[in-house]
Amino acid sequence: MRKIIHVDMDAFYASVEQRDNPSLKGKPIAVGGSRDRGVVAAANYEARKYGVHSAMPSKIAISRCPDLIFVPPRFEVYKTVSLVVRSVFKEYTDLIEPLALDEAYLDVTSNKKSLPSATLIAQEIKKSIFERTSLTASAGISYNKFLAKLASDMDKPDGIYIIPPEDAQTFIEQLPIGQFHGIGKVTAEKMISLGIKTGTDLKRWKHENLRSRFGKVGTFYYNIARGIDNRPVVPNRPRKSIGAENTFSNDISDLETLQAHLEHICKKVIERISKSKVSGKTITVKMKFHDFTQITRSHTSLQPFDSFNVIHEAAVNLLNTAHELDFKLRLLGVSISNFSDDDNQNLGEQLTLEF
Repeated sequence: MRKIIHVDMDAFYASVEQRDNPSLKGKPIAVGGSRDRGVVAAANYEARKYGVHSAMPSKIAISRCPDLIFVPPRFEVYKTVSLVVRSVFKEYTDLIEPLALDEAYLDVTSNKKSLPSATLIAQEIKKSIFERTSLTASAGISYNKFLAKLASDMDKPDGIYIIPPEDAQTFIEQLPIGQFHGIGKVTAEKMISLGIKTGTDLKRWKHENLRSRFGKVGTFYYNIARGIDNRPVVPNRPRKSIGAENTFSNDISDLETLQAHLEHICKKVIERISKSKVSGKTITVKMKFHDFTQITRSHTSLQPFDSFNVIHEAAVNLLNTAHELDFKLRLLGVSISNFSDDDNQNLGEQLTLEF
């Protein structure tokens, strides 16, 4: 049994912007997008009270919160702050699995400071983060990643929530199925239609029945209903894809213009692939339309996509296959995936415990 902490920065992008511009404090803000177009990348808690959230089209966000203030993203600043936060983690453990710039799992079963309590470690980490960044974080603590992730959402912002082993089953049984980490909105709706509304309902299902309804992931659902998650905290997780994309200031329907943008995007992709010293055998072109619907077109080759000409030719072909659709694009992207095991190496691997 492990001691796992999930640390999640509170409204990270928006909090950085409020920290650096005190005039924004107390006001609803959205990072990304604009009043006329685009998509919200992040929203602070003041905006979330109105139902504004990430990935929401700006026009919908404005309709819910007319006083919403849009702030352009500053990803280099966010990365810099994230590195400071990561340096705090490293003072306690090397078993750190980042999920994004603003959250990570930490395995502190054995820690560098020989502290007996994961709760004490989480308290110290939160305190150090605030002292070095003036930002708050929330922490969830439990004996596996699934429960630690759930716990970090239970006392936000600036909270600590603990799910000890003896309380885990009761916590899971009472949890609405839509709040289960690893069960998305579509799957949750399907489960509810089958009468699975809480953890108790999910636990009633036999393993074979979940596998029959949901495929291999049914085993995961069977286990988490029982508080079982044996996934280790893995530092330096291999990247699954490398790509680039471009969001246009105006929707584009002209194929020649799109192909010109595609050439620029493919140049970025080959630069990133060359820098990472990898190549993959699957190329994917992502297209987001004027109404925010999105499609992808992919092609897998026996030979790796390892040169600009090869990537560009394949990307153009994939773009052309979709051009008969209602073609007003607001975003175009290209990514390479399906790396070999060698490439992945280049990219990055019951006790009673006091909680």
